Amino acid sequence: MNTVWQGWLESLGAHVEDGVVQNFGDPRGELEAARSASVLADLSHLGILDFTGEDAESFLQGQLSCDVGAIGPEASSHGSYCTPKGRMLADFLLWRAASGFRMALSRSLVAPIQKRLRMYVLRSKVQIADASDTVVLLGVSGEGASAGLGSLAADVPQRAGAALSLGEGETLVALGGVRYLLAVPVERARGLWSDLAAHLRPVGTPCWEWLDIRNGVPLVTARTQEQFVPQMTNLELIGGVNFNKGCYPGQEVVARTQYLGKVKRRMFLAHLESDARPMPGDEIFSDDIPGQASGMVVSAQPAPGGGYDLLAVVQLSSRESSTAHLRSADGPLLSFLELPYAVA
Repeated sequence: MNTVWQGWLESLGAHVEDGVVQNFGDPRGELEAARSASVLADLSHLGILDFTGEDAESFLQGQLSCDVGAIGPEASSHGSYCTPKGRMLADFLLWRAASGFRMALSRSLVAPIQKRLRMYVLRSKVQIADASDTVVLLGVSGEGASAGLGSLAADVPQRAGAALSLGEGETLVALGGVRYLLAVPVERARGLWSDLAAHLRPVGTPCWEWLDIRNGVPLVTARTQEQFVPQMTNLELIGGVNFNKGCYPGQEVVARTQYLGKVKRRMFLAHLESDARPMPGDEIFSDDIPGQASGMVVSAQPAPGGGYDLLAVVQLSSRESSTAHLRSADGPLLSFLELPYAVA
């Protein structure tokens, strides 16, 4: 997190740990607001990579699972960057910026993904820059979102994936579920935060991560790199995989998984009524697969009513006809919930 931006948030009462706003003094109340009201969150758990240069589009098209060429100036797309074996190194949200493309991904992965992608630039005319400390990402959610954003745009986009340029370096992306991501230069962030906070309650970043979980949006971090094929995290169901585009790392495995066999593991939403905090990368065990792990936690956060809500990749059989437990066969029991989209 930009140190000046962090200091200003702290002056407003933010409790910051490891560069992430944990809360504004009332964690439980803020979680309840995320569930039932309209909220504003700093998204410094995410970082930013900027791709510029005349070959930026063609370069990214050959590296990512989404159709970069189909991302117009008023659109965005989820996507993934994979190993040749089809395992996700990162997932992200990608949109067009004034001079190229902007990618939001887990901050823990910004440096390694930047380094790896640079290895494949070769003679392409593309530059890859870490803009995490010069761009502030804000999350806006709830029925008051449109009113809060009304001072920025006359017509706030409603369709999930729509993007709107608000000026130099400023973009508003509609995420669906009455949620928006706002990317702004750090020097503009204070004024925008103050304007938005007049309509929305400031909450800690974990509240926003809980909203992502409830909306079935995965986030690959350093703890879960190379653990999942995109379909395991339902990425194609939220528009993050295009099966008609050309080659990219892992494309053969991803396509074969789609067309030549049923995906045996999928990501599901679950609740854990326990004091044992689940962490990304924790293993899931189920009765139908004795003696070995049957899945893995993707992300988890405290739930408004107590306990934890989480996204976990598990065997379809474990979801349909078995019980699932955290960390061991006799660990805390997971109660599965319905995602906002259908999982085949």
